[in-house]
Amino acid sequence: MSVSETFNAVSYLVDRHVDDGRGSKVAIECADERVTYAQLQERVNRVGNGLKKALKVRMEERVLLLLLDRPEIIYGFFGAMKIGAVPVPINTLWKHAEFEYVLNDSRARVLIVDEALLSTLRDIPRERLEFLEHVVVVGECERDDEMSFESLTSVADQNLQVAPTRKDDVAFWLYSSGSTGRPKGCIHSHDSMAFCANAYGRGVLDITSEDRFYSIAKVFFAYGLGNSVYFPFSVGGTTILWSGPPTASNVYDTIEKHRPTLFFSVPTNFGMLLAHQSPQEDFDLSSVRQAVSAGEALPPALFDRFKRRFGVEILDGIGSTEVLHIFVSNRPGHIRPGSSGLPVPGYEAKVVDDEGQPVPLGEIGNLMIRGDSICAGYWNQRDKTKMTIDGQWIRTGDKYRQDEEGYLWYAGRSDDMLKVGGIWVSPTEVENVLIEHEAVLECAVVGRADRDGLIKPAGYVVLAPDVRATSELSMELQTHVSSRLSDYKRPRWIEFIPQLPKTATGKIQRFKLRGSDELADGIRV
Repeated sequence: MSVSETFNAVSYLVDRHVDDGRGSKVAIECADERVTYAQLQERVNRVGNGLKKALKVRMEERVLLLLLDRPEIIYGFFGAMKIGAVPVPINTLWKHAEFEYVLNDSRARVLIVDEALLSTLRDIPRERLEFLEHVVVVGECERDDEMSFESLTSVADQNLQVAPTRKDDVAFWLYSSGSTGRPKGCIHSHDSMAFCANAYGRGVLDITSEDRFYSIAKVFFAYGLGNSVYFPFSVGGTTILWSGPPTASNVYDTIEKHRPTLFFSVPTNFGMLLAHQSPQEDFDLSSVRQAVSAGEALPPALFDRFKRRFGVEILDGIGSTEVLHIFVSNRPGHIRPGSSGLPVPGYEAKVVDDEGQPVPLGEIGNLMIRGDSICAGYWNQRDKTKMTIDGQWIRTGDKYRQDEEGYLWYAGRSDDMLKVGGIWVSPTEVENVLIEHEAVLECAVVGRADRDGLIKPAGYVVLAPDVRATSELSMELQTHVSSRLSDYKRPRWIEFIPQLPKTATGKIQRFKLRGSDELADGIRV
C-alpha cells in the first residue's frame, strides 16, 4: 500500500474513521468498557495535547509506555505519535534492571506507567535515571514527583491538529526481546503499520470492519501491536483487550464473552488451551473464523489437535520485531502443517548459505527477507544494524529450507542447529515428533556433549497434567522419536522439567538449557 509523502499514521488509523462517519462504531472492548472511534479520537487528542502543552514534549522525543493492555496504552501510543513524538511501548514483564537500561538508552523524558507496575519502577533510584523528568501514572497517584494520567488529560483540549510528519519519519520504537543480550530499540516509520495491515491483514487474513480481534500477545510486542491496534483500526474493526494473564480459563472466558472472529496466539498458549478441559460441554469457539500462530514454529500435532477439537485451522507464520509483523505465512485453505508457509504479499524471501549465496531447494540455509516494513535500524547500535540489515534485505537469524512449491520450513534459530556426526539436525524437527506423544505438553531439544565431547541431542520435556515422570516414560519417548526419525536425531537424554525457560514473547530460551548442569550419559528423571 502506498501512502502520501506527508503522512501521520494516526490520521489513517483513527481520524479517518471519524471523518468518514464511523465515529459511533466501537473501536475497543475491554472487560465491560466500550470505546467508540469518536471517543478514541477525543482521548488520543487529549493525551497529545497534555504531552505537548503541559510536559513540553517535542517532535521526535521518545515517550515510554509501561502499560497493561487497557485502552490507555492505545491513547498514549497514538497521542504521542499524533504530535510527532515517538511512543515506545515496553515489556511489562521486565525487571528493574531492564527498565533502568531502556529508560536511559531511549533518553525519554516522559514515562506513562500503570499503577500496578509502579513498584518495580520505584526500585530504581531516581538519580540513576539520567533523562527521566516526568512520571505519569494511570491509576492512583500518591507521590509529589508523579502526576496522574487523569489530571494530565482531563483539562487538555479535545481538539488536536496532527503533526506534519512524513511517511519516513520515526513513528515508534519497539525493543526487540532477543534470546540473549540487552534489548535493542528497533526504529519504525509512520508508513510501516499501513504496509503490514495491507500485506498480512488484508493479503492473508482478508480483514474487514466486521472483524473482532483478540490477541494473546500484548500490545508492547510487535506481534500484539499489529493484532490489537493497527490491524483492527486499519479497517474500522473492533479490538478486544484483556489486561490479565493469558491463562487457559481467562482466554476461553474472553472468547466466549466477546466473540472474536480472529484469535492470535502462540504455540505455547495453544498447547495450554488444549490441555485445559471443560467440566461440562466444551468451550465455544464458534465465533472464531481464523486462528493465527507466531513466535515459535507451530508443531503439526498442535495444529491437528486444535482443528479436531474446535474445527478451527491455525495459520502458522513467522515475523519479527525488526520486520514489525508476520512476513511468511500459511494461507486459509492452503495450510501445510509444520511449515511457515509462503512469503506474505509485499515481501520477498530467500534462503542463502553463510556467504550469502542461494542454497539448492530442500537444503537448510539462512532466511533473508525484503519488504517495506523493515526497521531503519537499531538505536545507537550501528554494528548490530550492519550485521542484521544488508541493503534492502534483513537477516532473520532463522534456519530454513524451501520446497519446490515455495513453502518455507523452519529448522531452528541459527545458533540452535545441531551438527550430530557431521549432519545438521533441526531441534524443531525432533520437538515436533516429541510433542506428538500424548504425555508431552511442551518440549525443547538442545545439543549436549557426551563423554567423548561429541554433540548429541538432549530433550527437555514438560509433561501433560496428571502424567508422572518415570524412567520407563523416558525410554518410551526416545523410542517414539527413533521410530519416526533417523536414530542419530534421537535425544540421548531426557529431562523432565516443570516449565521451559522463555522470553516474554513465549520464545524458548534454549541457551539457558544449554547452559544448565551437564547430564550424565543415560536418563535423568
